[in-house]
Amino acid sequence: MTLFLLVGGFLLLTIGASILVDGAASVAKRYGISNLVIGLTVVAFGTSSPEMVVNVVSALRGTTDIAIGNVLGSNIFNILAILGLSALIRRLPVQESTIRGEIPLSLVAALLLFPLGAPYLSLPLDGSDPSALGRIDGIILLLFFAYFLRYTFKNARTGTESDGSVKLFSLPVSVAMIVAGLAMLVFGGKFLVDGAVIVARHFGIAERVIGLTIVAAGTSLPELATSMVAAYKKNADIAVGNIVGSNIFNIFLILGISAVIRPLPFSTGTTVDLSVTALCSMLLFVLVYRRTDRRLGRRDGALLVAFYVAYVSYLTVGT
Repeated sequence: MTLFLLVGGFLLLTIGASILVDGAASVAKRYGISNLVIGLTVVAFGTSSPEMVVNVVSALRGTTDIAIGNVLGSNIFNILAILGLSALIRRLPVQESTIRGEIPLSLVAALLLFPLGAPYLSLPLDGSDPSALGRIDGIILLLFFAYFLRYTFKNARTGTESDGSVKLFSLPVSVAMIVAGLAMLVFGGKFLVDGAVIVARHFGIAERVIGLTIVAAGTSLPELATSMVAAYKKNADIAVGNIVGSNIFNIFLILGISAVIRPLPFSTGTTVDLSVTALCSMLLFVLVYRRTDRRLGRRDGALLVAFYVAYVSYLTVGT
């Protein structure tokens, strides 16, 4: 039964997110939104929807370690594993606007969690436990998310360029795909959380580690598939924009909503995970900015993947 819950949850999340992304991207493309904006918003939201569902379910059920670990683990997985593997497939050019805007904003998102929730560093803005993301903290994250959306659409360039990775469907079909995708995500998220909690309790594994590894990798499968296919099809705007946008969504929107539903206590180990999350965004910025052609090369990809292997080894052996 546990295996059914985990595998069934992963499959529903992956298929549901794929259907949702295709339908939403078709609608966006039909209205002339550029590839970069589609990657940063529509595709990023669609591929982040598994994390959203898992976190809302976890917050409602009180399994807050899974909620926090899922977001931080997904952000780490997104940069180190997904961008790393995508860069190994093909060198990824990164737009100057992404380097100067969205990548630094993803770093700000990670750093903001230190004063809001990290143990020994946070400020009790709403009178709750200082080492937790409270409801006021969640509202602050959601305000930052609103700023991100405003910034993105203000700087949007209407694009009519052809994009083979975005299929156009009729408007009714696109809406039906969005609804069906969302329904699959809801059930997939419920199954995955149930299975993960059973595994953690049976083997005595900390929920934080389960969230950072199994759940994070599972909910990041849509990002993995989207970015690797986009890299193969030479659409770096969607490959990179999907990951950077997803990381911003994860912290500002998903953690924000989760904290509003239920305060999320941070453990001492979470501070380490927060630090790794921030370092990932900083590493991505340095790797791209230092090159005059503003690309992630295959050597950069190999370095990112190696860092992810080292991090997972630390989690499984050192904790």
